[in-house]
Formats: sequence, structure tokens, C-alpha cells
Amino acid sequence: MNIIEVRNVTKEYSNHIALDDVSISIPRGQIFGLLGPNGAGKTSLIRIINQITGPDKGEILFDGQRLNDSHISRIGYLPEERGLYKKMKVGDQLLYLAQLKGLSQKEALEKLKVWFVKFDIKTWWDKSVSDLSKGMQQKVQFVSTVLHEPDLIILDEPFSGFDPINANLIRDEILELKQKGSTIIFSTHRMETVEELCDHIALIHKSKKVLDGPKNVIKEQFKTHTYFVEYRGSLTGQNGFYEVSAEKELENEYRRATIHLEENRSPNELLASLLPYVEIRSFGENIPSMSEIFMRSVNEIPEA
Repeated sequence: MNIIEVRNVTKEYSNHIALDDVSISIPRGQIFGLLGPNGAGKTSLIRIINQITGPDKGEILFDGQRLNDSHISRIGYLPEERGLYKKMKVGDQLLYLAQLKGLSQKEALEKLKVWFVKFDIKTWWDKSVSDLSKGMQQKVQFVSTVLHEPDLIILDEPFSGFDPINANLIRDEILELKQKGSTIIFSTHRMETVEELCDHIALIHKSKKVLDGPKNVIKEQFKTHTYFVEYRGSLTGQNGFYEVSAEKELENEYRRATIHLEENRSPNELLASLLPYVEIRSFGENIPSMSEIFMRSVNEIPEA
């Protein structure tokens, strides 16, 4: 079942169309990558889901119901531009934000104790936000986003400004939240993170959805039927069903070749054809990365 259904949503600002008849389904319990270049329309869609703005046309369903005020407490939102009160103490601020999301003070205190130990921030309670580094502030805001255990968590560039250690900490928490049943909309330009975390993606470009589906299905769609082989010897005696499209020299007389295989042929046939001629060190299919898929999808859209 889908937790969010975006149906034919259009949003226009002055003379700029931010979203043009966009429809997206976000499956429950998955990490959903919302991708696109700057200015594509991602933030406009996120603001509509958060009810900061509304669509000019179309509708959004939350858990089968038309999006309404009652759903606000079931959503956690970490914006790209962080929004903490700089002069307020960390503990007081988190208590205040938790109560805005429907927790009692007692519930909030109990949950905050767990998070302060988990993130090793026990000494931050009485610190002002302005006394914290950017990375420390982001930890605080992440806690404020997930403290009320929302059904839907929207994370806009959640790793921005984090060092590798804290980025791994946040990544592990995202995966744990998914295991506990939360659905996560994950907006980022870091394709390596999409590669690692996301189950399903949608790509918006120039206000339109240009790609949507499970990540593994999309990777299948973008396969080029090419393989790599690292070998020693000579690639001769081609059988007509494959073509060597590139080669380069490696160490110890090894070479690496890129081979295009006809779609109706199997990799086993390719290996059987190569083995009489070369000593193979490694072999595999060239699976397109999310970065390559992103670039190909965006560059194939003609300029308006």
C-alpha cells in the first residue's frame, strides 16, 4: 500500500511552473529517493506534502485520505535550510518542538533521554544552539524530526555538512527507522547515498516527472548489455555475437576490455567464447550507477 499518492499535481509561481502534472506513488515502509537537479521542483513538492503550500491543480492522498491538517503530526520534516532557534537552549527547544507534534512533556523527556545517549550529546541540554557547530546543530534537528516517531519522514539533504563518522551514524538511524516501519522520502544530490539507501526513486526535471519506479527495475531498464573482462592474452576469434568497444592496459600484462553482447546471448556464452584465448582475472556486467542514470535521464530532456 502507498502512504502518499501525488495525483496530477501542478504548482505555478508567478510565471514559473514548478510542478507540471506530476503523479508519484510512495510505497509504505520504503526509502524513497526524490531526485532532480536544482530548480527541478522537488522542494515545491515537499512543501505541498508538508502543507506549507497547496497545489494549484491535483491532489495528494495521505494513507488513503485527502491530505489535511490531521496528518501534520504524522510527518517529520528535516529541511535543507535548517530552522532551529539559535538563542534557545537545546533541551528546551526539543521539548517545545516535540509538544508541537503532539507529545506530552513526560513522553518527550523519556524519548529525548534515549536520543541524547544514542547520539552522545548528554552535555548539550543547556547549551544554546548558537554555541554548536553546524554538524552538532544538524544532529539536534534530526532528533527533532524523528522524536515523535512519525509515519512519514521527509529528509532534505540530511547528510549536508556531516563528517564521515556522523554521516554513518545518521545513515544507520535512517535504516533503523525504516526497519521500525517509517516511510522515508529522501531528497539529495548525493547519488552514492541513493545507491546505498533507496528502494524506490522518482526523478523530476524541469517540473515534470521523467523517471519513477523501484531502483532495481530502473537499473534493469538502463542496462547497456555490456560486460567488463580483465584478462591476459589476446581477444581474437570473435564469434559475431559480441563486440569489444574499449580496451586499456593494466599491470602485469593484464588488460581490461568492455564488451557489448547481443541481447539474446547470455554471459555464459560470452565466457565460453573468451576462455580459449585469454586468462580471465575478473568478469562482470557493467551495471549503471545511479549517477549515470541521473545524468542520462537529465541530458536526454531537450531544452524548452
